Amino acid sequence: MARILVTGASGLLGSKVVKLAEHSFEVIPTHNTCSLFMGSVKMDITNSAQVLQVVAQMKPDVLIHVAAETRVDRCEKNREEAWKVNAEGTKNIAVACGKIKTKLIYVSTDYVFDGEKGLYVEGDEPNPVNYYGLTKLKGEEFVRENCQDYVVARTSVLYGWHSTKTNFALWVIESLKRGESISVVDDHYNSPTLADSLAEALLEIAQQNLRGVFHTAGNERISRCEFALKIAETFNFDPKLIKPVKMNQLKTWIARRPRDSSLCIDKAHSQLKKKFLNVEESLKAMKMNQSESSISFKN
Repeated sequence: MARILVTGASGLLGSKVVKLAEHSFEVIPTHNTCSLFMGSVKMDITNSAQVLQVVAQMKPDVLIHVAAETRVDRCEKNREEAWKVNAEGTKNIAVACGKIKTKLIYVSTDYVFDGEKGLYVEGDEPNPVNYYGLTKLKGEEFVRENCQDYVVARTSVLYGWHSTKTNFALWVIESLKRGESISVVDDHYNSPTLADSLAEALLEIAQQNLRGVFHTAGNERISRCEFALKIAETFNFDPKLIKPVKMNQLKTWIARRPRDSSLCIDKAHSQLKKKFLNVEESLKAMKMNQSESSISFKN
């Protein structure tokens, strides 16, 4: 049975990977601030000595590196912290994997692109427009430089049920459930990705002899506003509570966002059995798993 070490196991994606992997792998969850799993190992990815020690001791066949600072505006305001976690932390992981020849799967982001094109393929030139994207791109470079057996899995707008941390879909659901009006941009395009689907894809990648960059995201290019409207439709909320705005009107954003960072997933679909779902299919699957939510629904 292959041994898989998962960083960031307490987060949305990391927790999905751990729960799914438990059926077929020997799983080692790691955490820094809090643990959701019995047997989780403490590992601060910014501590190079600790990373080397844990990885050398556990000797995983595959390391799935999910841990990151993903709050875009926080990265813009706290650049030193963002660099330490997303760039240097990833370098520490890559160096450790390189030393013991562990396969590394690094989860990156569509925000490595500038958003001028949309439906980006793996060979398109990255050009991040915010500091979050820059730190994740440097993470990709550190992976390539320090680890021979690697996969960079770029994704987009992760969402799904989680007991402690919010995401775009949960923010929309919680706001609409309370009857609150929300402003959502209608000129900002991504490829929203159900975390459960990405977890399945990552574990399939872990079992295959794949290397290089793969775009692993939802099978639909859609604006944030359209996405919010589909959430309202799926969960039977009032769509009139959703107010479309333009990106340049949204005063709550600190960091610049790429206008269209949607990803083309043809390469992943050609090499993986796992097929990514579109937004409607993903939201239906999410609704079916409503028992995972800490939110109680009446409708």
